[in-house]
Amino acid sequence: MVAQVSVIIPTYNRRAMLREAIESVLAQSVREFELILIDDGSTDGTAEELTRFGSAIRAERIDHRGPAAARNRGVALARAPLIAFLDSDDLWEPTKLERQLAFMRENPGCAISQTDEIWIRNGRRVNPGMRHRKRAGDIFIDSLRTCLISMSCTMMRTDLFRSLGGFDEIMLAAEDYDLWLRILIDHEAGLLDEPLVTRRGGHRDQTSATTPAIDRFRILALTKLLIDDRLSPMRRAAVVEVLAEKCRIYAGGLARRGRIDQARFYEHIADQAPNWQPAKIGCVVISIRSALHEIPHEC
Repeated sequence: MVAQVSVIIPTYNRRAMLREAIESVLAQSVREFELILIDDGSTDGTAEELTRFGSAIRAERIDHRGPAAARNRGVALARAPLIAFLDSDDLWEPTKLERQLAFMRENPGCAISQTDEIWIRNGRRVNPGMRHRKRAGDIFIDSLRTCLISMSCTMMRTDLFRSLGGFDEIMLAAEDYDLWLRILIDHEAGLLDEPLVTRRGGHRDQTSATTPAIDRFRILALTKLLIDDRLSPMRRAAVVEVLAEKCRIYAGGLARRGRIDQARFYEHIADQAPNWQPAKIGCVVISIRSALHEIPHEC
């Protein structure tokens, strides 16, 4: 049987939760998939855990580089025309792939779709706020302030992912926010309005808990968008507005911690972004990337 979708699970030191995630994929009601697991340098016995699944999965271990690199490696191995991501702390309902594959077949012009999801935090079900409510169609501007596509709910065309260069591997967080925005410039989001994913949060190793100041990565994503000549004037103005907001908030936090030079750098971005020319934007992107690693760079 030829796989119609490549399912990609990146993982790092989540042995127990990973087993449940894999089992939720292997319990799918259709078999038109290949399951690719990328072990991002785990040290908790994940490699031994994976041996129990035998040939049901394609597993590869890489040096620890973060989820963006792990997912990119998974897509590099993918052989199917569609890809679906599952975070190793989340779960799929048994009909997730069946229902979403049918949706993509019924909507051949749809490049990316997602399902609805159930949120579990610290073992208890919680209701997401209205700003997180999923919707279909042109959601680019709404997605600037709030990431409206969930990783474990997503299915997309493999060629589209590859054409955009995949996830930005320098981004230790918000790499999904960055990719979705680049996709949403040209593509509407499809929505299968059924809760076919369980999103489990509240544990200590979540990215939101282990990566400080995630807005610095969102600032990079927004600045990169300003280089993209696909942006209409209206969308460019919306990006600049949100970029300035996030820069000022982040600068305020830096100033409170006594990091005055860094605060001034982000305040400068907020002030100057509306007037940037393309060459200047490219230089600022390099400066922000350098700042993420605290490497000096001046435009």
